[in-house]
This record gives sequence, C-alpha cells and structure tokens, in this order.
Amino acid sequence: MRNTQLKLRMAFVGFVLFALYFAAALFFSAMFPSIGLLPILALSIVVLPAAQYKFGKWMALRGTEEMPNEGQYREIHQMTESLSRDMGLDKPKLVVQDMGVPNAFATGRKGAGVVCVSNELIQLLERDELEGVIAHELAHLNNRDTITMILGQSVGMVVSYAVFFFVRDDNNFLVAYAAMMIAQLLTTILVMAISRYREYVADDDARQYIGTGDPLARALEKISRGAEGRESQVDETVSALCILNTDRSLMQKLFASHPPTEKRIEKLRH
Repeated sequence: MRNTQLKLRMAFVGFVLFALYFAAALFFSAMFPSIGLLPILALSIVVLPAAQYKFGKWMALRGTEEMPNEGQYREIHQMTESLSRDMGLDKPKLVVQDMGVPNAFATGRKGAGVVCVSNELIQLLERDELEGVIAHELAHLNNRDTITMILGQSVGMVVSYAVFFFVRDDNNFLVAYAAMMIAQLLTTILVMAISRYREYVADDDARQYIGTGDPLARALEKISRGAEGRESQVDETVSALCILNTDRSLMQKLFASHPPTEKRIEKLRH
C-alpha cells in the first residue's frame, strides 16, 4: 500500500506551487495588457515547462551510453522488463554511465522514460539489491513525479522574476534582487519538499513490487558507504533525480532533495 499521507502532502505542495505559478502569470498579464492573459498562461504553464522538460532530459543524459542487452547487463534488462510488466509500464530505455559513485536515476515520462545506472552501482550491489534500485526508479516513472519536479523548477523561475518586477517599481535594483532571491528560496524549499516525499513513495512502491523492503534498504546502505571519500561526477541538476544524493555540502544539507538515508532504511524495514 502506498503511503496516503505522503501522497496528500505532495498534492498539497503541488497545489501551492500551481497557485504561485498562476499568480505570477496574472501579474505578467497586468504588466503587458496588450499580450493578454491566455498567451502568458500558455507560455508560463505549457511552453516553459515543456522546454525545461526537453532541456532537463538532455542535460541528465549527457555522457550516458545505451546499455547493451548482453553480458553483465542482460540480467538488468530482464529484471527491468519483469518489473515494468508488473507495474503496467512500457519498458524504459536503459543507459549506463560512469558517475564516480554508485548511483542511479530515472528521467523522462511514463511511456518514454529512461533509467540510468552507474557502472559503480552494478559492481557494488547483489542481484536482489539492484532489483530494489530498479524498482525504485521505475516507481518514479510510474508516479509521473519527474514532471512534478520540472513544474517546480519552472515555478521558481517565473515567480522569482514576477517578484523582481513587482518590487522594482518602487525600489532600487538591489532591493528587487534581494526579494527575487527570497522568492526563489521559498519555492526551492517547496520543491525540495516534493522531492523528499517522492523518495519515500518510490521506496514504498518498490517494496510493494519486489515483496520486501530489505534489498533496497541494503542497497541504500551500500550506496551511502560506497560514496564516502569519492567525488561524484553527477551534474548538480541531476542530483535530485538520483536514488541517493551523495553531495554532503552545507547547501545540500540545508536544502536536501532526499530524506535522511537512515529514515528511508527504517521505513523500508518496518
């Protein structure tokens, strides 16, 4: 069973982000009355997220290689096909990449998704642990939460610029810029809240489809230990999509895209 409370929280945060998005669009329509509300809504709610989706997917998949269905990768293809069938998904494209640390992520949308697994992860995990990771990434595609993350990034951009121009009317540039940064910070906090919730839900879904949470819990433990003392080559824009954000910088701790690993492991085992 999925965690209903987490789903409701995701829906609430998504509603708040959409309200901010709509308010920003109304502001820009008032600034440019000759353009009209509908074109601005179309630009901010349809065109911009679509462009960010395409660009974000391209950025995430730079440096990846398609995973051949042979040798050490054959088993990954087989487990992905089996899990996809159980979830009612089209099998996503599988790619592999040297990330410097053991990790994995999913991008794209349901029906046109891509799962990327690092070579370091394949070398580190046992079969059932790797299956838990694959199930987790497929759950993200099944829940369509990658789109939610893209919408959240679009909200931050549109809202921050709306605040800048709103404040700039009566104040100097520095005050307007500070207000824009605060608006960006607040929307980032909301987006990171969605990111943390979606990890819990994907963990729970993975446990449901493989029948137990222990393999994924062991995988998270190994990934966390395996990343210690190693430099991640994952782009900062992709870190929030990974199964574990291995960046331990101060900013990452303050605006964490993932829940504490210990709490995820505890939930998976209980």
